[in-house]
Amino acid sequence: MNKLERWSDVRQAQAEPAWGAVISMALGVFGLVTAEFLPASLLTPMAAELGVTEGQAGQAVTATAVVAFLASLLISATLKHMDRRRVLLGFSILLLASNLMVAFAPGYLLLLFGRVLLGVALGGFWSMSVAIAMRLVPEALVPRALSIILSGVSAATILAAPAGSYLGDIAGWRNVFLLAAGVAAIALAVQFATLPRMKPSGATGLRTLAEVVARPAMGRGMVAVMLVFTGHFAFFTYIRPFLETVTGVGIDALSGILLGFGVANFAGTLLAGAMIERSLRLTLISMPLLMAFLGFALVAFGYLPAAAAAMVALWGLAFGAVPVAWSTWLARTVPDQAESAGGLLVAAIQLAISIGAAAGGAVFDLTGATGVFGTAAFVLLMAAAIILIGISARPASAVA
Repeated sequence: MNKLERWSDVRQAQAEPAWGAVISMALGVFGLVTAEFLPASLLTPMAAELGVTEGQAGQAVTATAVVAFLASLLISATLKHMDRRRVLLGFSILLLASNLMVAFAPGYLLLLFGRVLLGVALGGFWSMSVAIAMRLVPEALVPRALSIILSGVSAATILAAPAGSYLGDIAGWRNVFLLAAGVAAIALAVQFATLPRMKPSGATGLRTLAEVVARPAMGRGMVAVMLVFTGHFAFFTYIRPFLETVTGVGIDALSGILLGFGVANFAGTLLAGAMIERSLRLTLISMPLLMAFLGFALVAFGYLPAAAAAMVALWGLAFGAVPVAWSTWLARTVPDQAESAGGLLVAAIQLAISIGAAAGGAVFDLTGATGVFGTAAFVLLMAAAIILIGISARPASAVA
């Protein structure tokens, strides 16, 4: 099957948009990201009851991230002959099993195994999300579908950590994971009811990964993606020490500012579909440019609490559009190998998260939080320059 034939097969999306299936995927994303974030707010009681250090308990998060990275690269090739409906349902079953295993874990090892299952579901689901969205709605509605699916991330970002901490104090950390299992069960039921059969399309072997990343557009795109996410996560990882030491806010104001970031991020994700439908290229360039401007502005004026709160919220709004924009770019740039390209995108983002946090820590030790924000802003400017010079946002058919 040649490239044109594979593309034609992928483009045979629903004649009518399957919005119920799209919403079911958003529920799945919400369940996955909620489960991923919960240990951050429950680490202390989990460690105390299991008889391990908080550092050891934190490795449950690391295990999830490492397995998600590997799954994002390998899952499409490993399951290349399976109906995609069954694969997605399988990921939701793994999510449900993971939460139940953690909730009832008698010891640390079983808890760790449960988190490994979550990593498989997380990496696999993310790597296929763009390709599945392309098959659930007509091509013109793909950006809107992706914004709905990715709104599950923003909703989980807003709710998971504060709700997990609050409910953990009231009912215990195990019951919080039982609630997360309930969310997974709901997502599984809705997916079972709404997802259509989807036979595999295109070659998804390991060789395909190398072929896709070798395409010039993909190489430049992955560099730009990594710079955008590295800059963002350098900022986001050290936002609390910045607000505490530079802005000088207390815990109540800090919580309010972070809540504002989360709400704005959710709004940005929902607005992204309309922005991309007007101009994908403008969205790709303007969001990192805005974030870079805000980074420099925070260095200059971050000592003013009201200004800092407004700028952090604007950053959240801008970043909300970023994952949707790059997912849409992927769908238009590599429509014939969307699953393999999706795995590469997820892997690049996971690597960028690690680099952003680690490099940000090194800069923080040398120059403090303002140095981190200035560096992040410079990295985001580099990303915008690469996008402006070397990234096309036209559909593949237009550039063939």
